[in-house]
Amino acid sequence: MMSHVSEMWCYHWRWKLQHCLYLFTTYIICMQQGAYGCYDCRIVLTDPSGVFTSPCFPSDYPNSQACKWVIRAPHGFIIQLTFIDFDIEEAPGCIYDSLTLDNGESPMNLCGITAKGLSYNSTGNEMIVSFKSDFSIQKKGFNASYVRIAVSLRNQKVIIPQVPDVDAVSVAETVSLPDLSQFTLCFEATKGSSDDNDDWKVFTYTDALSTEFFSFGKTTKGHFLSISGTQCILENALPRNAEFFTGTFQQLCIVGDSFSGSVGIYAKSTYHIVYCPGIFGKVIPGNGRLVLGSNSNEVSSLNGDIYNFRLWNFTMNVQTLANLSCDVKGNIVDWENEFWSIPTSALKAENNLSCGSYLIPSSAIEPTSCANLGSLCQATVNATTPTPPTVTTNMPDTNRNDKPNNGGMFYRISITVFSSSSNTVSKVHDVVAEWLNRTFQNWNYTVYVVNISIHPGSVKEGVREKRSIKSFEVLALLVYNSTNNINLEEEDIRQKLLSNNGTMEGGYKLQSVEVDPVEKCLAEENPPNYFWPDTRPTVTNFTLCHGSTVQTASRTCYLGLQNYTSYWGQPDLRNCTENAADIANQLLNLTGEGQQLTSDKVNDVVQKLKKIVNDEEIDESLGSTVVTIFSNILTSSDSVLAASCSEALKTIDALALKIQFAGPSMSISTRNLALGVSSINSTSFKGGSFSVSPQNNASDFQIDFDKDQTNALASVVLPPSLLKNLSQDEFEVISRAQFTFFNKNGLFQDAENPGNLTSFVVACSIGNITIQDLQDYVKVTIKHTKIQEYPKPTCVFWDMNKNGGNGGWNPAGCQVDAESSENKTVCLCNHLTHFGVLMDLQRTVTQIDQQNTKVLTFITYIGCGISAIFSAATLLTYIAFEKLRRDYPSKILMNLSTALLFLNLIFLLDGWIASFDIEGLCIAVATLLHFFLLATFTWMGLEAVHMYIALVKVFNTYIRRYILKFCIIGWGLPALVIAIVLASSNTNASHVYGKELYGRDANGQGGDDFCWIKNEVVFYVTCAGYFGIMFLMNVAMFIVVMVQICGRNGKRTNRSLKEEILRNLRSVVSLTFLLGMTWGFAFFAWGPLTLPFLYLFSIFNSLQGLFIFVFHCAMKENVQKQWRRHLCCGRFRLADNSDWSKTATNIIKKSSDNLGKSLSSSSIGSNSTYLTSKSKSTTNTYCKRNSHTDNVF
Repeated sequence: MMSHVSEMWCYHWRWKLQHCLYLFTTYIICMQQGAYGCYDCRIVLTDPSGVFTSPCFPSDYPNSQACKWVIRAPHGFIIQLTFIDFDIEEAPGCIYDSLTLDNGESPMNLCGITAKGLSYNSTGNEMIVSFKSDFSIQKKGFNASYVRIAVSLRNQKVIIPQVPDVDAVSVAETVSLPDLSQFTLCFEATKGSSDDNDDWKVFTYTDALSTEFFSFGKTTKGHFLSISGTQCILENALPRNAEFFTGTFQQLCIVGDSFSGSVGIYAKSTYHIVYCPGIFGKVIPGNGRLVLGSNSNEVSSLNGDIYNFRLWNFTMNVQTLANLSCDVKGNIVDWENEFWSIPTSALKAENNLSCGSYLIPSSAIEPTSCANLGSLCQATVNATTPTPPTVTTNMPDTNRNDKPNNGGMFYRISITVFSSSSNTVSKVHDVVAEWLNRTFQNWNYTVYVVNISIHPGSVKEGVREKRSIKSFEVLALLVYNSTNNINLEEEDIRQKLLSNNGTMEGGYKLQSVEVDPVEKCLAEENPPNYFWPDTRPTVTNFTLCHGSTVQTASRTCYLGLQNYTSYWGQPDLRNCTENAADIANQLLNLTGEGQQLTSDKVNDVVQKLKKIVNDEEIDESLGSTVVTIFSNILTSSDSVLAASCSEALKTIDALALKIQFAGPSMSISTRNLALGVSSINSTSFKGGSFSVSPQNNASDFQIDFDKDQTNALASVVLPPSLLKNLSQDEFEVISRAQFTFFNKNGLFQDAENPGNLTSFVVACSIGNITIQDLQDYVKVTIKHTKIQEYPKPTCVFWDMNKNGGNGGWNPAGCQVDAESSENKTVCLCNHLTHFGVLMDLQRTVTQIDQQNTKVLTFITYIGCGISAIFSAATLLTYIAFEKLRRDYPSKILMNLSTALLFLNLIFLLDGWIASFDIEGLCIAVATLLHFFLLATFTWMGLEAVHMYIALVKVFNTYIRRYILKFCIIGWGLPALVIAIVLASSNTNASHVYGKELYGRDANGQGGDDFCWIKNEVVFYVTCAGYFGIMFLMNVAMFIVVMVQICGRNGKRTNRSLKEEILRNLRSVVSLTFLLGMTWGFAFFAWGPLTLPFLYLFSIFNSLQGLFIFVFHCAMKENVQKQWRRHLCCGRFRLADNSDWSKTATNIIKKSSDNLGKSLSSSSIGSNSTYLTSKSKSTTNTYCKRNSHTDNVF
């Protein structure tokens, strides 16, 4: 029993243990899968900014993790990493779980929670973050953000190269150094602690022949400054046996003045003057090469780093140097990237540089430095003065403390001294300088001399015979510190100098002394609305910006060092510039709807937008305003945009490249322009696409990224191999893709290839790099702006380099894909840029400017209205009076007037009907317009046929049912043509007729909807071809008829020559309009004659109904009689027994006299009337009897 129980217990526990092991194994597997399933934590990050976290954050990170993030930026950038949240298992030395941060200098291990909220910066363009966890204890981990920071040279030091011409650090070739007779040079440097070399150079300046003209360094004799072959040992200014430069940066400023032969050294808040006669009058030649370190193997370079190297072409005094700040830029060489050519290996970012700005934002404090003041200190309003430095020279008994000038008074001292001994100018300078210092020392007034110049003078007349006496002119500038408000008169200074005349050493005597105060800068207004009061030299005045209550402008009264006179500097209006957003809003109002833009206005707007885009930070709000402004500009005509289209395109491209946005993408859509920008990761790029499509119930467009849109107006598909074959630098700098869609094409004007752009224009680019010679094509699909029945497209791109930099279409690298259709063209290109589709349309209408288009439109509509009215009047006249329509010419005229009437009426109503946007109605109107146009052409041709029969084929010309046959041809032939056209359209009339946009300007903009023929073949065959046949026939008939008229009229002897000419002229004019000869103007509207013939065409053809009424109705004698008989009253009314019922003999008698009248009235002869009239036998007898007379009509 016990044995059985024991077995049961063993089995029970064994079963439980198996299940526990199973559950434990399942748990481990699931946890591992969950851990490794969070995401890949060994990646390279190249975006400008981003966020990454520990695995599974904010949940606890898994065990046994080994993650590594490599953050890279292009050269010239550093990485700043900030831990938003940080919680990693804490342990001494971070021996368990830890995060290792390698900033490029020294890795550091982080754990616990101490790193939360802290930021770390890389020393180069790469930072590596590694994270590891052990097999136990898990924490939340970390959440870190990083950002790429453009590193200016102020944030980097330069490691001085030790091998000449190998990775040399030099001033850029674009920087031109002038001749230097005076200079101020400041820099900071360090020296390696283990380097005991005492023979080195910090910098060297040579000419094109490598001759050294300027350098600073140290030898066993001490620190030296070499100028034009003269080496000045800076004893007492810099230590000889000790090291001035150490392991930390020390600033050194050197002031050189060849006019006085002196060198000033400012170091550690102490100013020393060293006189070096050898440099007197020497000039450092310009256009040389300045390198950091030594340029030869004979002397080594300083083994250390250098920073903030700045050079000015004037001297600064002690006060200026004491106030010198980071904001004072060197006017010859400054510590900015554009001034230097520095290899990447020599650059190194540090956190503790004196003028660094990217870690700790610098406070916006008005600098107290004295920029561009020579050897004088500039006083500024509310400027604070630092502790005064100690001023020492190498002359005995001249050491004293000087108070810096804060708005002091300046005096010019002009002294003439004589000497009986032969001394150089430098010797005289030393004596006079020492005497002036001694004279004003311990005086009741705090004054000091800041500049002295010596020039040999002429000897006095009374002592000219003493050849050994020499004269020297001394010009000095005296500064009086007037802070104690005690006035110092010029005479007091003069008497002080004269009283100390005997103390001048070396046998020098004063001959004359003149003291004058330096004048103030006089009050003036410059520029308008900016008033500057009288100002003492070196003082800066501030005034409010015009129209502002906060921003200020400044202007400094400078002191010239040549003759010690004051002069105004240029006003500093940098703070007065308007806010970019305000300027953009003003431009938006200027270009808004209803504004008339000229070429000059558009060019001005584009230039201002260019400045905004280039100079300002562009966020989404400002970018949206700029895009809207460009959209407004695009509504202008081609001629208005021509002068600025190239700059506008470049500015739009720059905007797409510069606009800042949050998230993976952004888009801006307007009526005529759409812009999309998408972030891309170059390391994981697998292709992409952009598309633009119309929005529902909106005039703007919608840009989609990586989505297929069936109704897209344009799309670009980027292949996965797009970024292959790029250099490493290009690959690293890629961060975005830009997509631009142009609804209007006014910015793309190609003077050499004025082909018809039949599509929208779309542009795509990747960053700021050139993508070309791709392995796989970029697929660009663009819809046509109108359906092309027989398309012959050419895929082109906009080449900015064509036409002298103005741009032009170029088909290179693009081909048409077989997927293209009448609605769209698919292009395959091996590069990225602006794409469009050109098509050779034979039906191209020469573009007319907007003003002429309006005039022609006005003439056409007014003319058609008048023509319709008088065509109706002609028709009503012949319908109302039965006697007028008895002859055949009148019946033919009635049919022609009917066709013209309906042609004009439908034309006038066409645009209004098109506005209803009803396709069936529009097709019907276009069909009717086409029919009545052909009918008009046909009846004009029948008029010519009837004239030929009446005038040439006089005998045996009886035609049975003459008018019926004419009507069958006149109305049946156009109807047959229309029926064939509709039948050929395969029951889809919309391919032939429909709504089109007409009246567009030279840019393809504007215009009105019009129902008309859409098919090119139908237009040319049934309109141009049909009329061409009628026109040639009418021209032939016109010539034959005019020969007949002139021949017969020429036999008359009872009329004068003038009467004959007038009668013939009236016949020509009447026949011209009756036969539609003016429609032929369309054939001559080419090249430079386009505009004149278009005006003639519009005027004469739109008024054809009026001219026919005048010449063939109002001037016809029979019509006038009927009007007078039935419409007039009183003495104008004719009796019922008029001349209408006269005998045939009288008719025959007058017929020849009224030949011109009968032609002009479309009564092509009484004989022809009788020929084809009621009684064939009677008429034939009549015709035979008169066959040999001139009375043919």
